[in-house]
Amino acid sequence: MSVRPWIVDDDLWALIEPLLPPWPEKAPGPQPVDDRLCLQGILYVLYNDISWQLLPLELGFGSGQTCWRRLGRWHEAGVFDRLHRRLLAELHAADELDWSRACVDAPHPREKGGEATGPSPVDRGKTGSKHHLICDGKGTPFKVITTAANVNDVTQTLALVDSIPPVAGKQGRPRRRPDALLGDKGYDSNPNRRELRKRRILPVISRKGAPNIRDLGKLRYVVEQTFSLLHQFKRLAVRWERRLDLHDALVSLACGLICWRRLKKASRDRA
Repeated sequence: MSVRPWIVDDDLWALIEPLLPPWPEKAPGPQPVDDRLCLQGILYVLYNDISWQLLPLELGFGSGQTCWRRLGRWHEAGVFDRLHRRLLAELHAADELDWSRACVDAPHPREKGGEATGPSPVDRGKTGSKHHLICDGKGTPFKVITTAANVNDVTQTLALVDSIPPVAGKQGRPRRRPDALLGDKGYDSNPNRRELRKRRILPVISRKGAPNIRDLGKLRYVVEQTFSLLHQFKRLAVRWERRLDLHDALVSLACGLICWRRLKKASRDRA
């Protein structure tokens, strides 16, 4: 990672810029801050977990309020979700996605409030949120769902599977179903197993009261690794955004950046 990871390089900007909604030609008010600089301001907050109001003006990214509003505008336009899907497609085309299995998990919830929050069952009932993640067999994030901290993991199993976007990149129909789904005992549910089989997905989920499936942990470690990568974006480690849409925008952007790093690494390895 570079010393200043919030700086957007030319290759990444070439992917993002066409996705951004244009400004009205006769928009009232002063000239808006350049989109690329504004994105770097958003990334500065995402990496450093500072308040929007404390974004240093001397960096030239505009005010925190400007970046905050631009984040909401871009999220409404679906910019970060489209970027994430584009990068997944490029990883798929490069054979860098492992569809043989997908892994699900949800670590301990993080504090603070806002939409989709509830009393944490592991932290004296403090209000908080929880991230539910599904990734491929190599740990590439497919989707993150934010819920209240008291939502059971098992209730999000099918939502996570069904939220995998259609991934293009190869000849034929886009793919969106892994061959198998791996989960710990928190995902033990016979109705969910039946629904997964209907989707032609093999459930590999340990049962409560029985020994863990042999070597399951060795295959599932990638989801914990991906959570570690996700929460290196310090703004996501503890939820500060009270608006769920803005929090989800930052999560989607972070997933796209993880995919971008993997794509660059794959390109370097092939060179």
